[in-house]
Amino acid sequence: MVLLPLFSPAQQEKVLNYQEIDMKPFHFGYTLGVNTMDFAIYASERAASRKDTFPEINKLSPGVDIGIVTNFRISKYLDFRILPGISLGQRNLLYYESTDTSWESHSEMKLGSTFINLPFNIRYEAERIYNYRPYIIGGINFRWDMARNKDFNADEGIFIKLEPFDVYYEAGFGVDFYLTYFKLSVELKYSVGNFNVLSADKHDRYPGYVDSVNELKSRMFSVSFHFE
Repeated sequence: MVLLPLFSPAQQEKVLNYQEIDMKPFHFGYTLGVNTMDFAIYASERAASRKDTFPEINKLSPGVDIGIVTNFRISKYLDFRILPGISLGQRNLLYYESTDTSWESHSEMKLGSTFINLPFNIRYEAERIYNYRPYIIGGINFRWDMARNKDFNADEGIFIKLEPFDVYYEAGFGVDFYLTYFKLSVELKYSVGNFNVLSADKHDRYPGYVDSVNELKSRMFSVSFHFE
């Protein structure tokens, strides 16, 4: 009888933080995050038959995401979100040149990008568990690369150009943490570009850098922290 109160549910009741945000028809916030940008590379027949150079991603470099959150409540478990923002990052293409028996590294191109993002996402949320709530997210993202290489740069060894516009499909998951005065969401998301972003323009002296690739399609993995 003396020990019974220690196991009583009343003694273990938890305070639910910041409940009012789940009742608002819409609310705002901001996003900070990190990303890694990548390419899916589809080689041409010339490269496959060892008649040309062939590129691959040399290493993944971290980038930065900054954005604004606009959240519209559709139902108890469903939200529509618009998250305009900016993503900065870099992709390093290492070109290999074929020999009689193998491929040898030939040159590296460092392709920096500054994306203007306009994503539209649907978020499906699970039941809230005290001050936590997991969710999944999916949608479409329109991206415009403002810092792509518009011209060839012989000094930096860049002999390809990138197209500015792409449309990405996105999917991910995350967890809401309800704090006293705001909600923090930690989210992991993978984005897949649908367009070939390799320009058909070729350098007069080095056309093989373009001829060796049929398509370059963008990929991006991001970890975001939403403050709402």
